[in-house]
Amino acid sequence: MTSSAVLKFIGHELIRRGPLSPALIKHEEERANSLQSRVADAITGFAGSMSFVYVHIAWFASWILFGVEKYPYGLLTMIVSLEAIFLSTFVMISQNRADARRQVFSDSQYEMIQEEQKQNVELIEQGKRIEQLTQSVLALTQEVHASLGKRSA
Repeated sequence: MTSSAVLKFIGHELIRRGPLSPALIKHEEERANSLQSRVADAITGFAGSMSFVYVHIAWFASWILFGVEKYPYGLLTMIVSLEAIFLSTFVMISQNRADARRQVFSDSQYEMIQEEQKQNVELIEQGKRIEQLTQSVLALTQEVHASLGKRSA
């Protein structure tokens, strides 16, 4: 899958968060290659939408108004219970996915911080070398001034 196809697949979920981390894009590309992941994402995407609510309102109203079964709606209750079991599983899958994304981002941030610390140490060492050179130049300048001062006296 190409990067643009992955971005289209994950849609607004990543884009609304601002700039994308290359590590997250790579993680989503790998995830998009799995059929199971795509199916789970599609289901959780739909289940978390207002369309899901509207479909259920229409479904329940139709079930009751058309008299598919009599009160206390045992079959409807069983279907809704099974749906709740599956939806809770998809919610957990979605949470696991979010945890995996956070871990990828965290690992990427950790690597970046380690690199920044290494650069900071190098900059401090370079600053110390510059300070030593500056002190050497100052000492030589003072020595030259002292030598010139003795000659003119």
